[in-house]
Amino acid sequence: MPDTAPGFRSGFACFVGRPNAGKSTLTNAIVGEKIAITSSKPQTTRHIIRGILTRPDAQLVLVDTPGLHRPRTLLGERLNDLVYETWAEVDVIGVCLPSSQRVGPGDEFLIREIAALPKRPKLVALATKSDLVSPTRLAEHLMKIQSLEEPLGVRWEAIIPVSALTDDQVDVVTDEIVKLLPEGPALYPEEAVTDESDETRIAELIREAALEGVRDELPHSIAVLVDEMGLREGRPAKKPLMDIYATIVVERDSQKGIIIGHRGERLRAVGSAAREQINALLGMPCYLDLKVKVLKDWQRDAKHLNRLGF
Repeated sequence: MPDTAPGFRSGFACFVGRPNAGKSTLTNAIVGEKIAITSSKPQTTRHIIRGILTRPDAQLVLVDTPGLHRPRTLLGERLNDLVYETWAEVDVIGVCLPSSQRVGPGDEFLIREIAALPKRPKLVALATKSDLVSPTRLAEHLMKIQSLEEPLGVRWEAIIPVSALTDDQVDVVTDEIVKLLPEGPALYPEEAVTDESDETRIAELIREAALEGVRDELPHSIAVLVDEMGLREGRPAKKPLMDIYATIVVERDSQKGIIIGHRGERLRAVGSAAREQINALLGMPCYLDLKVKVLKDWQRDAKHLNRLGF
């Protein structure tokens, strides 16, 4: 653990918001490394992922959570439970309200749910995606966010426009959240950027690649398991190669056909996109072997969910 001087702050924060509000992108921008996968598909985040930023005055642990949503499956119910558990444990919640969209009933529902917590964390409002709107529209959006305090029974410690994409005001968001953390020692070693295992991060990178270009219900039906992983024997020390065998799980035979594609083209494209990201993560080339398996209606089956880590 890093030596911590008097006044050092440490604690947990999370970002909440509607699907595509920019939560995972902002988490990655603050940590300075890709910790959470991103996609335009709703409910992309399925696990609690912790990204860790350590600096001389503080250690901030950002908890990337699934989005709160109306569940239609047992998986959805379990993901919502994870969200409420996380809210009860963090010190700060950043509410992401995209500047490019009007504040709507879904946003207000989220804020009311937070306001109803028995022990409410400190709240920061974040006007995300600020690069997508004009200064006039941004000013209107910030005023609307301010006006939510009284009717929804909350108090914003700060309201900050931010764009993770252009790195505009990301440091301001970080500083404001750090100010609200309690004083205390670091919770993780200084070099840590996440507490996720490489296997979990690799499974997520494969899932991110598989999500690209699919539509309708298929995104929710995709899960990934890393079956086996290890350095290939007999390679020179200066030329290591990581062998990875993974399974993409879907719920129906028709979905398996979509993932594999005509003559396996789609599956090869998924493997190629994932391999590039995995090589960067591991700092060495990998051999990636992907297969696709059907677990019928796994999102609704407790036994399958347990096996898949939910």
